[in-house]
Amino acid sequence: MKLAIFSGLLAGASAFSVQQLPQHASSLSMADVAEAVEVAEVAEDVEVAAEETSDDYDCISKEEILSSPNCIEMAVVWDPLKLADAGGDETLAWFRHAEVKHGRVAMAAFVGWWAVASGIHFPGSLSTGLPFESIPTQGLQAWEAVPGIGKVQMLLFSGLIELCDEYFHSTKGTHYLRGGTPGKNMVPGLYDPFGFSASRSEEELSRGRDVEIKNGRLAMIGIMGLLAESSIEGSVPLQPFC
Repeated sequence: MKLAIFSGLLAGASAFSVQQLPQHASSLSMADVAEAVEVAEVAEDVEVAAEETSDDYDCISKEEILSSPNCIEMAVVWDPLKLADAGGDETLAWFRHAEVKHGRVAMAAFVGWWAVASGIHFPGSLSTGLPFESIPTQGLQAWEAVPGIGKVQMLLFSGLIELCDEYFHSTKGTHYLRGGTPGKNMVPGLYDPFGFSASRSEEELSRGRDVEIKNGRLAMIGIMGLLAESSIEGSVPLQPFC
């Protein structure tokens, strides 16, 4: 109450003359003013302590990320663009999470490109009047044959997966920027729906993550090679036009 009175007096002093101050203002002693200041200082200390506590977390370290899988090439960490030095631990954890996801997309894209080029089609129709069998066997031509609404649906579905992944990371587990495992899928039923990895040890899971990252890197190189050759014939040595 005293703090409220003291705050009111200060506010009033900035808007009115001294003659217009309330009559009871003169009844405030120096002890009352000192007590109000002390209360304000305690409140500020509590607020600062709460902010420090809210940011108290242990993100996976940069050293741990770079050590798994082993990134040493010719006795140094292979990082020609110095991306590992672009920020702190959180930045590199975000990079790793993005790398794992891009690798998964690249692996799916490479297998899909191979399936289309091999003449493998789903039964039925992609849309009205467009049976799967009529889709061209070349990758970019197959993509161009997909109706615009179909492309929009793919993008919206990908966005929904991203949204759900971030939501479940924050509510059902430890976020990858707050000490969780970068690249871990949190969307129920999307990855390993039959629970094959539930009985694996932590060592086996760690090795599986390393294998996935390496395969994803190779798939990213592979899909870029297919895109380049499909766009510019002869741009990729020894690779047939696709």
